[in-house]
Amino acid sequence: MAQYFVIHPENPQTRLVSQAAAILRDGGVIAYPTDSSYALGCMLGNKDAQDRIRDIRRVGEDHHFTLVCRNLAELATYAQVDNSQFRLLKANTPGQYTFILKATREVPRRLQHPKRNTIGLRVPQHATTLALLEELNEPMLSMTLQLPGDEMPLNEGWEIRDQLEHQLDLVIDAGACSAEPTTVIDLTAESPSLIRLGAGDPAPFGLEA
Repeated sequence: MAQYFVIHPENPQTRLVSQAAAILRDGGVIAYPTDSSYALGCMLGNKDAQDRIRDIRRVGEDHHFTLVCRNLAELATYAQVDNSQFRLLKANTPGQYTFILKATREVPRRLQHPKRNTIGLRVPQHATTLALLEELNEPMLSMTLQLPGDEMPLNEGWEIRDQLEHQLDLVIDAGACSAEPTTVIDLTAESPSLIRLGAGDPAPFGLEA
């Protein structure tokens, strides 16, 4: 049975954030809010928790996780970023984007695209999520909370608890999120390319919706 924390979206309660981080460190799988939709999260090195998230989403090994970072400096630890990419990232993070970038050696092989050695990374603009990442002092593995057969991700904490309370260790309810997932931008080539249109505006990357 999942625990259920109601956390303020702009001024998250320190005690609850610390308890959420402890649940993650103990191997837990959580549902948490972002600046796009709600998402599922676990610790980077926890393969069992990763498998649980795949089971909830009913996706295979070919469906990759996103590494959620608290800032651009942390993102650069896990991705190879040149000067032009850095300028784009600096201008558009935090925000409602997931970026596909070349992975560094810090990223476990099982989390990379099997043929391209790439990784999806993002820096969300949500006070509760950023507070949790700060408490963890490391990135979190994440996947959009969109259940099989649903056209859109879940975006209400109470709804997530009703549907998944027996499959999660914690639901963090910080109010309604956007109903859209992130916009996914591939930055591995000379020019950015749009992989998925979501909540983030692709225009800053010279792309049309």
